[in-house]
Amino acid sequence: MDENLKKIIPFLKPYKTNVVWNIVFNILYALFSTLSFIALIPMLDVLFKDVEKIETKPVYTSIWKIGDFGKDYLYFYITKLSEENGPQYALLLVVTIIIITFLLKNLFNYLALNHLLLLKNGVLKDIRNKMFDKIIDLPVSYYSEKRKGDVMARMLNDVNEVKNSFFSILELVVKEPMTIIFTIGAMLAISFKLTLFVFIFIPISGFIISKIGKSLKAKSKKAQDENGYLISIVEETLGGLKVVKSYNAENTFTKKFNDSIFRLYRLTNSIGRKNNLSSPMSEFLGIVVIAILLWYGGNMVLVEKFANGSPLLEGSKFLAYMGLAYNILTPAKAISKASYQVKTGLAAAERVFDVLEVKNEIVDKENALYKKEFKTSISIQNINFSYEEDAVLKNFSLEIPKGKTVALVGQSGSGKSTIANLLTRFYDVNEGSIQIDGVDIKDISMKSLRHLMGLVTQDSILFNDTIKNNILIGKQNATDDEIIEALKIANAYEFVKDLPNGINTNIGDAGGKLSGGQKQRLSIARAVLKNPPIMILDEATSALDTESEKLVQVALENMMQNRTSIVIAHRLSTIQKADVIVVMQKGEIVEQGTHDELLAKNGMYAKLVMMQSFE
Repeated sequence: MDENLKKIIPFLKPYKTNVVWNIVFNILYALFSTLSFIALIPMLDVLFKDVEKIETKPVYTSIWKIGDFGKDYLYFYITKLSEENGPQYALLLVVTIIIITFLLKNLFNYLALNHLLLLKNGVLKDIRNKMFDKIIDLPVSYYSEKRKGDVMARMLNDVNEVKNSFFSILELVVKEPMTIIFTIGAMLAISFKLTLFVFIFIPISGFIISKIGKSLKAKSKKAQDENGYLISIVEETLGGLKVVKSYNAENTFTKKFNDSIFRLYRLTNSIGRKNNLSSPMSEFLGIVVIAILLWYGGNMVLVEKFANGSPLLEGSKFLAYMGLAYNILTPAKAISKASYQVKTGLAAAERVFDVLEVKNEIVDKENALYKKEFKTSISIQNINFSYEEDAVLKNFSLEIPKGKTVALVGQSGSGKSTIANLLTRFYDVNEGSIQIDGVDIKDISMKSLRHLMGLVTQDSILFNDTIKNNILIGKQNATDDEIIEALKIANAYEFVKDLPNGINTNIGDAGGKLSGGQKQRLSIARAVLKNPPIMILDEATSALDTESEKLVQVALENMMQNRTSIVIAHRLSTIQKADVIVVMQKGEIVEQGTHDELLAKNGMYAKLVMMQSFE
């Protein structure tokens, strides 16, 4: 069994009732599909006045002879109706039987498809839920290596492909094979000789179709990978549209997109040609066999005779037999098509499980401590860290007492933002430890750890929603008054109150309807509303103009009152009031002290101040 098929089975368990009923109704569909053709035999016998007369009412003897009993019982009533009321009434009876068998066949088909629908949509829902949980759960480091567009493609397109293609397997193993089995059983009962040709046809067509679809799974995976890359190009282009336009790089990105589209075009054409070939090929092979059956069976009806002069095969049975033979073509075509779809579904499932099976290295320990409050200090002890090979932090140690503001400054690449990533456990240290109140943060549950912290980043991360809902991320059950109070502390209510719908105004994609300073102040308001004891400000003002910076700086000072704050700063004008300023270079501390103490040392900090013309 294919590995991806094994992995999908646990998702079927909540819907095992639907699976069972789908199988039951498919078996009934296959049975009545066969009976609908067998029912033609008595109708043709009535029409051609070749009815087998049975005068005595048949008696049921055993389950093994139920077929003969049913046939004799039907012909007994046909004989009786023909003698008492004329052949029209007998014809009406067999026509009614045909209508009922076709009605039941289609009813069972509908019920089977309905249960398959519930199964497919239920599994689709569960896989998407599990995949989104996984996407949210995976560490930030995962997305620094992967294209977001490809992850989106796996979440949306590939999961949908699993739904549309993979569940063809139920038809592949139940509905169509059962139809073929029941049909061949009926054909054997009518004529064993003719049915030998069918046994020859099935393995030959199966072999030819499998050869055609041999490379389909590999090509389907390539196409799905390319589709993920295509979505990544669109996502990155839209995200950086200002850069694309300002650098006149439209042609570069258009070429990347067109090249990907062309590769996808060739792959989908190749896959489509093989898919399109499966149905005509199986039908053609079937028609060849039917032509042989017509020739050989026709001779049995017209030429070959028993010793008593009767034909080897009655005309009515031969016509019904040909209907049954053609009835095999539909499931045979469906099986060949489904086998192709399953290959496509398996390729999509492989990409889905690639994400679901990623091992998250940053997880809570068993029985992790749920820490409710911050009491004394944050202690960073001898930590070493590297994202890949080059060390970002080297034997770094720092003590941050409760209620103090510690600023981290230094050139780009000195490791300042890495401290924020490690404190929030977006990444884990390679060596050393980070402790809060003497407890290693690896022993604290991540939910409670992050509950103790508020984060304001350089990039104002806002969502396409109202101001209210963006702020509520900080505290889901906050009242409107609490939101407004947070906005006032963040120096943001001055512009929010003038908006058309106030806090209920939609701010557009990534807050695109607002200025940089306004977006940053909303980010600060969100952190204020959360009201955590520890604030981490990661270059919160570096992207702002001077006027916006002053407004945001006031907001930050309001927020940092009576809180422990770690301020990562590029602009030194924003951290002169910090209790301790830590100067970093290449992952190490080179100086630390207050603003005045560091200026008096005339070291690296003084050089940085001078470079920024700070007085």
